[in-house]
This record gives sequence, C-alpha cells and structure tokens, in this order.
Amino acid sequence: MSSNKMGASLSENMEYLNKQMAVDSNFDIVYRVIKIGGKDACMYFIDGFCKDELMQKMLQYFMDIKEEEMPADAHEMSKTCLPYVEVDLQDDWERIIFFIMSGVFALFIDGYDRCLLIDSRTYPARGVEEPEKDKVLRGSKDGFVETVVFNTALIRRRIRSTELRMEMMQAGDSSKTDIVLCYMDNRVDHAFLNQIKERINNIKVDALTMNQESLAECLYQKKWYNPFPKFKFTERPDTASAQILEGDIVILVDNSPSAMITPTSIFDVVEEADDYYFPPITGTYLRLSRFLIAILTYLVTPTFLLLMQNPAWIPSGFEFIALKDTANIPLIWQFLILELALDGLRLAAVNTPNMLSTPLSVMAALVLGEFSVNSGWFNSEVMLYMAFVAIANYTQASYELSYAIKFMRIINLILTAIFGIWGYIGGIILLIAAIVSNKTVSGKSYVYPLIPLNLKQLSKRLIRYRLPGAKE
Repeated sequence: MSSNKMGASLSENMEYLNKQMAVDSNFDIVYRVIKIGGKDACMYFIDGFCKDELMQKMLQYFMDIKEEEMPADAHEMSKTCLPYVEVDLQDDWERIIFFIMSGVFALFIDGYDRCLLIDSRTYPARGVEEPEKDKVLRGSKDGFVETVVFNTALIRRRIRSTELRMEMMQAGDSSKTDIVLCYMDNRVDHAFLNQIKERINNIKVDALTMNQESLAECLYQKKWYNPFPKFKFTERPDTASAQILEGDIVILVDNSPSAMITPTSIFDVVEEADDYYFPPITGTYLRLSRFLIAILTYLVTPTFLLLMQNPAWIPSGFEFIALKDTANIPLIWQFLILELALDGLRLAAVNTPNMLSTPLSVMAALVLGEFSVNSGWFNSEVMLYMAFVAIANYTQASYELSYAIKFMRIINLILTAIFGIWGYIGGIILLIAAIVSNKTVSGKSYVYPLIPLNLKQLSKRLIRYRLPGAKE
C-alpha cells in the first residue's frame, strides 16, 4: 500500500499488516480470521495483553451477528454492535500498529475503511504494596507500580477534582514510552507546563532505556556536573498527590514505579511524608533533625581531619577525640578508602540474596570493623565517624541528595588534607555555591524561599504548621 491510510479491502490490509508486524516471526502477535455478519473479518492482538474471558465473550457476540443486522460502516458498527466502553476508530497505519503493539485489540472487517480498536488490555502487574524505600511510620501503605494506568488511578483516588489533568505523551522512536503529566489546571504554572511539553516533544532518542532517569537527563541538560537533584522522586501516591495540589507537575513514566516531581527545590527534596502524618511539633522536630543530620554528615569527617592536623585547635574538654593509636595510614586515605568501601558494601547488600544477608552482614561487621582496626589499617575513631556518616545518610529519602552530600564531603576532605583550614573553608564555600547556583527545571532559585528571601514561606519550610482549615 502506497498510502499511510488503510483501505477497505481486508486482504490488502492483512497483507500490509502481516508484513509490517512480521507475524510469522513473532509468536506472540496473534491474528485470526472470522466471519461477522456474513463478512470476512480479522482480529490482531498481543498474547498476554488481552483479557481472555472478555475477548471470548466479545468473539461470541460478533459471531452471533446476523447478515441483515450488519452495519454499513465502522462508525455505525462501533455505536450499535460493540458492547464495550473503550472503542476507537483509526485509519492511520502508524497509529494502528502503535496501539496493537501497546496491547489494544484490533478488529478489521472487509469493506470497512477504518479499524475498530478495542482497549481490553491488561498488563502483568504486582500489587500496590508499600514501597521499600519510602516507608512511613504512619499513613497509607500503598505505592506506585510499573503500570502507569494503576498509578494514575492511585492519584485519582486521592484527588476527586475536575481540575486534575492527566495528559498522555510518548517519547522514544522505538520504545514509544508512555509519559503522563499530572497537574491541577487551576494551580499549575502554565508557562512552565508548556516548556515541559515542548521538551518532551523534542526528545530525540531511540528509547527511554532507563525510564525516568533517561527522561530526566533529556529534560534537564544544563549543569550536569552539579550533583544536587533537579527532580524529586517518590514511590508514594500520597506524596505525589500533595505536590500536585501545591501546583507542581508530577510526571509518570510507564514501566517505572516512581513519580518525578518538578519543579523541585532543596527544601522539597528534604521533606518526607512523616512530617505531615504526625502532629505539628513532632513533624517540625523530624524536619529540623533531618536538616541538622544532613549538615553533620557533611561536616563531621572534614572537621575531624582538620582538628587532627591542628591538635591545638581542639576545644578544651574535647581532648578525648584525638587519636589514641598511631595512624599507620594517613587519615585522608583512611577516609577515602572507607568512603569507597561503604559504597561497596551497599552494592553488595543490594545483590545479596535475602537468605544470606544476615550471616554476611555479621561477617562484614566483624571483619571490616574490629579486625580492620586491630590489624592497623584503620583507627577506631575514623571507623566511628564513618559509621555515623553511613547510617545518617539513610535519614534522607533521596538517594540523589545523599550522594550529592557525599561527593561534596569527599572534595572537602581532599581540600582540607592539601590546604588545611583554607581548604576546609573553600570546601564549604564550594558546597554553598553548588546549592545556590543550582536551578530548578523551571529556571527558578533552587533555595527559594531563602534566596530570594521570603520569611513567611521560609518559616513554612522549616516549621510544620497546622493544616489549613484546622481550628484553634
């Protein structure tokens, strides 16, 4: 067929479609020729995507249609003889093939110049149990899954407003990955929304191989060397819904169990759902403690290294923090080796089978803890501070933020080891510059409401106030 539009001849349509979809090579692309109302018809679908019981009932209904009851065209057929809700008509071959590959049931009837697309698909999916990473002490225990339709339903369940918009887009020449933009039409920044849509439409990639990370790198290409996160990721539908109600845009990518939230500032990244599931005073404490611990994870090891280089600077009464044993290996190398070793242990924990995780953890604690100190490789004080850093990193829900702090801490350690106090100060200045110079995807300040200063909004970011509408 020379045109990109389908014709009315069933045999020609089948010949074109069989060639384009290589049905002889793909065992899971199923087609079957049947009779409907005295006319030849053919249905195409992907095995594993269609609901078997539903399709069996519809097939029985089609075969029971008598010749005199057969509609004259596809439009009338869709209105009078299709006992199903989600039915579409299409004559563009590119769109027809896209829908079939997405799992939609396609019905071609001889003499009809349009294809009937019946969306009866179902996807293999796991349950919406609470995500492993974004757990809360109190609150809902459901989480996003890899099926985008389930994820939009979890948000719709929480926001029953006609202002909620769910716009579907695609990206990737081969993958044609579904991307859903979720936002409140009366609260979102429409100029920023149009920028996001334009950027997605202009993505020129073959496939979003790594799902959301591939999309994030395509949406934000400036200052890739700045490690601080440009997006907030969450696997919790309650967190995503709350951000939508605040006017943000939530981006869902098919095959990914988490949502991207944009625009995102440093204050958004640090927030957690537990801040709002507890009373205001408890939520404020949790939030401020998280800020304080983040600062400590950055400062503890460089400060200790600086004081060990200048023992006279140790405050009176804190002499006990000095090294008790001889440092066989320079402190800077001890810290750098342990920074790498901690990531090695983290990667090993991810890849360790559950049945072996407990005994291997005990072995790692004994060998890398006590024996490494006794052997003289590491000093016990260094092990203590690095243990605090390793545990404190998990107070942040964002992996990206934890690693950003880690990278800046390593830079400060190296600068302090080389230049002493001036390197220590320079590392802190570099950290502040990296945060302040970072921009959100919308191009606004990454540290708003601190810069530009808005005291009212800043107090809301630091202090958990009573929810709007709560009576005194």
